Amino acid sequence: MVRFAACFEEIEDPRRGNAGRHDLLEILMIALCAVLCGGQTAVDMAEFGRAKEGFLRRFLKLERGIPSHDTFSRVFRLLDPEPFRACFTTFMARFAEAVQGVIAIDGKTLRHSFDTASATSALHMVSAWGCEQRLVLGQRATDAKSNEITAVPKLLDLLVVNGTIVTVDAMNCQRDIARRIIDKGGDYVFALKANQQTLYDDVRRFLDDPDTTGVEHHTTVEGDHGRIETRTALVSTDIAWLQDIHHWPGLDAIGKVIRSREVNGKTTTETAFYLASSTLSAERFGTVTRAHWGIENSLHWVLDVAMNEDNARNRKDNGPENLAILRHLALNIIRKEQSQGSTRLKLKRAAWNDDFLATLLAQI
Repeated sequence: MVRFAACFEEIEDPRRGNAGRHDLLEILMIALCAVLCGGQTAVDMAEFGRAKEGFLRRFLKLERGIPSHDTFSRVFRLLDPEPFRACFTTFMARFAEAVQGVIAIDGKTLRHSFDTASATSALHMVSAWGCEQRLVLGQRATDAKSNEITAVPKLLDLLVVNGTIVTVDAMNCQRDIARRIIDKGGDYVFALKANQQTLYDDVRRFLDDPDTTGVEHHTTVEGDHGRIETRTALVSTDIAWLQDIHHWPGLDAIGKVIRSREVNGKTTTETAFYLASSTLSAERFGTVTRAHWGIENSLHWVLDVAMNEDNARNRKDNGPENLAILRHLALNIIRKEQSQGSTRLKLKRAAWNDDFLATLLAQI
């Protein structure tokens, strides 16, 4: 609790008067433990607290017993997500080693967080994912996917990207985002589509032209689960002509990835184009573009399947965002634990085995 408090002691208790019967840090710790054991709601947190009171009293005072589900709900609804998010970043700075390699940034909508009665749209969380570390590095909330463009610069302000490569999808392929990454000492690889229509057309025509010279190629072929996937990465640094026209911040190379997938005798092919701020070999370029999808497979999919995030029905006030941050925190703790087993299995193991839950908490 000393180390936990060191990270989260700056959070201001939103409760007033007699409403603050239970210690805020103890409430947050019980909630974190519940999520580490597969809990999802305020009711789950209160039930977990009652069932595991003996375990919790090993390191919590619980002077007024276990908080009710109404207390958990009220705290997360009223808690200001801005300092809670800042405390998460502080925790990660102490918890994780220096970030290296690729940082993937992408958004995810919590489908059931909308509230028809109050005309509140579903929460959309934009997260930064350390692909090599397999950890959530930070997050920002928006009220719609279309607002990702404004959320990503704010998220970048929270991150240390020096010496890393930041990847984003085509929606966030924006000059301001590119400039921020370069100014912070990082590099970028941006997916490029028709939202940058003229630039996209110029890159596509150049890389699709069979007479274009000086383009490096690298091809990989993989087979798994009855499918064969072939990926060909192409990179060109002959971009002086492109910069004369577009003046894109930090642009140093352009690339193309052709993905061909054969399943049950049927073949599908897709082609994607990219902007890069550093000179990468075709092999490294292919690795970086593929790493971006780790945020879908290792974060978004796990949140939905193992932690049932898409079915979370927290809708009021700051509850959806704060609980999303709490799930990210729990997922990072689970990922840092090195024993064998999937995230789903570790959630169950923590619920069934107090010693394993204590091992997870000891990483804090």
